[in-house]
Amino acid sequence: MYNKKVLSIFQNPKNAGGMKGANGTGKVGDVGCGDIMKFYLQIEDEVIQEARFKVYGCCAAIASADVVCDLVKGMPVSNALSLTSADIIEVLEELPSNKVYCASLAVDGIKDAIADYHKRLEKLQKKEQAQEGE
Repeated sequence: MYNKKVLSIFQNPKNAGGMKGANGTGKVGDVGCGDIMKFYLQIEDEVIQEARFKVYGCCAAIASADVVCDLVKGMPVSNALSLTSADIIEVLEELPSNKVYCASLAVDGIKDAIADYHKRLEKLQKKEQAQEGE
């Protein structure tokens, strides 16, 4: 069902686990199939320095999450927002047609973490502006 590359990544994910000090987190899931992904990002100067994940799900979900973390490390946020599921599948070489949604979930999770980062940044900037006005 899965090719050797997907199985290898699934068995040895490099980016699995949480992250202390993450300044962007995102969570996505497909309740119907049970795949839940949480992403942790460390972003500095609009560049993703570190990316980690936790997944409750299938082989394709874990492999997709690991690949998307590898892809975004060192990438400007603007480029990461342009990633697609096709980018994940290209690295994995293929996914069974009924598991392609896992690659989409991984991309959506990264985008959700980036959105969280921007919300936190905006909140921090407003707080700093308010303190300057005092």
